[in-house]
Amino acid sequence: MALSSCSIPWPEIAWIIKIFKSKIHPSYAAIARLPQNSQSIATMMPYGMRPGIILLREGTDTSQGKAQLISNINACQAISDAVRTTLGPRGMDKLIADGRKVTISNDGATIMRLLEVEHPAAKTLVDISMSQDAEVGDGTTSVVLLAVEILKQMKPFVEEGVHPQILIRNIRAAASIAVQQINSLAVDFDTSSPEGRDMLLKTASTALNSKLIASHQDLFAPMIVDAVTSLASHPDGLDDLRGMIAIKKIPGGDVRQSFLVKGVAFKKTFSYAGFEQMTKKFRHPKVLLLNVELELKNEKENAEVRIDNPDDYQSIVDAEWQVIYGKLDACVQCGANIVLSKLPIGDLATQYFADRGLFCAGRVEEGDMKRVAKATGATVQTSTNGIYEGVLGTCDEFEEKQVGDERFNIFTGCPCSLTSTMILRGGSEQFIAESERSIHDALMVVKRSLKSQSVVAGGGAVELEVAKHLREHALSIEGKGQLIVNAFAKALEIVPRQLCDNAGFDSNDILSALRRKHAQDEDGKWYGVDIENGDIMDTFEAGIWEPTDNKSNSLASAAEAAGVILSIDETVINPRSQDPGAATGMMGAPAGGMGQKPLSNMMGSAMDAVNAGKGGSRNLGGGVSYLKGRGGG
Repeated sequence: MALSSCSIPWPEIAWIIKIFKSKIHPSYAAIARLPQNSQSIATMMPYGMRPGIILLREGTDTSQGKAQLISNINACQAISDAVRTTLGPRGMDKLIADGRKVTISNDGATIMRLLEVEHPAAKTLVDISMSQDAEVGDGTTSVVLLAVEILKQMKPFVEEGVHPQILIRNIRAAASIAVQQINSLAVDFDTSSPEGRDMLLKTASTALNSKLIASHQDLFAPMIVDAVTSLASHPDGLDDLRGMIAIKKIPGGDVRQSFLVKGVAFKKTFSYAGFEQMTKKFRHPKVLLLNVELELKNEKENAEVRIDNPDDYQSIVDAEWQVIYGKLDACVQCGANIVLSKLPIGDLATQYFADRGLFCAGRVEEGDMKRVAKATGATVQTSTNGIYEGVLGTCDEFEEKQVGDERFNIFTGCPCSLTSTMILRGGSEQFIAESERSIHDALMVVKRSLKSQSVVAGGGAVELEVAKHLREHALSIEGKGQLIVNAFAKALEIVPRQLCDNAGFDSNDILSALRRKHAQDEDGKWYGVDIENGDIMDTFEAGIWEPTDNKSNSLASAAEAAGVILSIDETVINPRSQDPGAATGMMGAPAGGMGQKPLSNMMGSAMDAVNAGKGGSRNLGGGVSYLKGRGGG
């Protein structure tokens, strides 16, 4: 870049060069000596020339134009490479260590969350993955791959100068048509019929196919369906799935020892002396839930009681005992057999209840207390005064059982059958943690199936059928939109292609066979990838089913994320400053003179101007850099 075209006036550049030379060799130091008068450099400029206007603080990184779009697309491609190999039944696992713990998982949302992505645009992929996990549960890897593949297919258009708004408009139109086509392909089921339960079992098994516990789907799929269908009997039961279905992890034992409790189960809480003397099994007990502390407490710090007679001290002590005994008597007189409290139950109360044949547990977690209240019909009391039978809950049986190395309090036969608890066993903590994530995904999939009451075939079949429909629709579009819709259709093929690649098969041969089957055979709409034999098959007939909402949400979210990233034409990253006053530049310099610091700022600005003119880059870390300049430099 010629100096005459630089935005910084020539007198300032001359002083910058002198300062720069003085840093290189001491002999130039005398030349670079500042003027002795009190005027600033700006006042010495020729008439008609204005000083450069500094809008952003020093160190601010700005990137814009075509190069910015391409940089964002490249960053998203780098993110997708981290989760690409986890897709499907033959997907690989990722081991992520953060210095404190080690996580082994092939769940897309978990991996994206643990990667701690720093790139501003690439964080959009993390958001859509987490959204898919919260909304549907499964498809967290697919939504990332679809979004990145759409961006990859749009990259040539960006390089050729197509305006991003044209791309975004056609992407949204194609996504809308794709979602409509998925809904038209969906097969409806009545979930209350035996066929509907079979549909739920198949969707749960499909969700578990790509998980660590895929070989045990015959055990977990019925458990998951039973737990979720118990919520469906209540109008709003499915909305609080995480609150009503608990998953408890117990290391040790075999995974086949996992079981489902149709009720509430929670780990034995901290207990005092006398706990072992309590009754541990009841038939048709009455349950009292409290948010009250049942133990003697020391007086608060600096508390003071003044008495005139030493004999009065005993009356004060007796009053404290009367308060705690009054609470305990109220719990016993209400007819309760089991007393649970969120707050501590001390050794005095524990022994008191044990002597009277009651069971008690303090410091019960809020989630467990909520589930017990829902299951037994009890109401949590904040005081022991005025307890009556209507606030007590009940169940058919209560028992404290030994499960592995832990003891569990289990309520079964509850009048309200909304709540369930799954007890997971396994050899290692990492295995159990991944099993919990897998079961959560399957629970969400069955919940979605119950709400949508329709399914589509998996294995890449629905993506190929939608892609065929989009290619046919593209023929009716004039102009650039036809090419963009075709590119969108090609992006949908990433799902079957990646399934083949992860299984070690030749994706080109299988995709060619699938395209031919979908195009020529009227009954070929459900044909997808046969992972077992490296061929194609009718995945709907094979029972590989997914909820319609899963696919619809994945496509809509991926298209939305691609549109957001394509709409970014400039990124401004502000530097982090240790000193609040360190960001002052030329305009903040005193009028009486200009020291070394403002000149060094000008030198940095001059270098930034040169870099911007050449389309330079600044590293952001993690191997990703922002390209600078307009039009790619």
